[in-house]
Amino acid sequence: MLAAVEPALSGSDIRTVDDIAARMEFAPRHRWLLRQWLRALAAHGSVEGDSDRGYRYAGPVREPARQDLVEVCADLGYSRPLATFLQASDDHLTELASDTMRLQELLFPNGDMTTAEAAYRDNLSSRYLNLAAGRAVADLVDGLRGDRSPVRILELGAGIGGTTDDVTAALSGLPVEYHFTDVSTFFLEAAKSRFADYPWMRFGLVDMNADLGNQPRYDIVIAANVLHNAYDIGVTLGQLHDLLNPGGAVVVIETCHAHCEQLTSVHFLMSPGSDQPHAGLTDVRAGTDRIFLTEDEWREQLVASGFTPELVLPEADHPVAMLDQRVFLGIRPLSRLDPPDAATGKE
Repeated sequence: MLAAVEPALSGSDIRTVDDIAARMEFAPRHRWLLRQWLRALAAHGSVEGDSDRGYRYAGPVREPARQDLVEVCADLGYSRPLATFLQASDDHLTELASDTMRLQELLFPNGDMTTAEAAYRDNLSSRYLNLAAGRAVADLVDGLRGDRSPVRILELGAGIGGTTDDVTAALSGLPVEYHFTDVSTFFLEAAKSRFADYPWMRFGLVDMNADLGNQPRYDIVIAANVLHNAYDIGVTLGQLHDLLNPGGAVVVIETCHAHCEQLTSVHFLMSPGSDQPHAGLTDVRAGTDRIFLTEDEWREQLVASGFTPELVLPEADHPVAMLDQRVFLGIRPLSRLDPPDAATGKE
């Protein structure tokens, strides 16, 4: 990160963020990320200043040896393909920042999903969270199936199906209808093959920022590593509340803190397209350039949207908690004011 920014900060002059961006040929849609980098570098003492006054170079930070990244990933339960991806992101940082290279080229080389699976499924944290989500969904289905059969489940932004794997395994023998959705046909085609043995699964394109108001009622919504892309998290959670039948639930997996390696890799995926607003401009993240909400903010936003937070895992003393990822379970309470379920006529 510093190696990419340092040439634009040569000398002792204070330079504005726009000046630094111009010198680095930073693509306009990624400039929010440059502000995040500069804040992180300021927190580590490598630069001085702030976004309003500008920044100047303060001193170097130790660049880790290449083998350190592999070792650190291994210590945290992440495999070598993820370490290779993170190193490649660092190596191509100026190209990613200028939009002459897209991160998808590194995350899905030649359409291969091995690296993405290392990031979202085949690691210690994801295994814990996905198993917890699967168990939570199965328990919810078991509690709801007396009144609703089949129990209707919507998964948003299902992607490579990392969470889906553990959820579907936990649902074996239970009466469900499962709607696997994403914004990309790339993931849908792969999922149709991967989950071909589940006759109760169907597949479709759903954009949570555009399509939630047109969805039928569901009993459970699963959203793993996707809700942070909401333009306004309060609006999106409110729409999820409204499409759930009373007594239904959302099961959410989210990262609650952006580490530096994420700021120089997967965060490039979160920059808006040319005709799209940036996530968080009008919600609790406004004015911060943050993508991820904190654990407390997720709890608060769930409550503000009408959910009752029933579960947050892992607990603070669990070893996986240090990786700053959480699974949240929020219930839409039963209420006599709720309209009848359009499909069953039940309240």
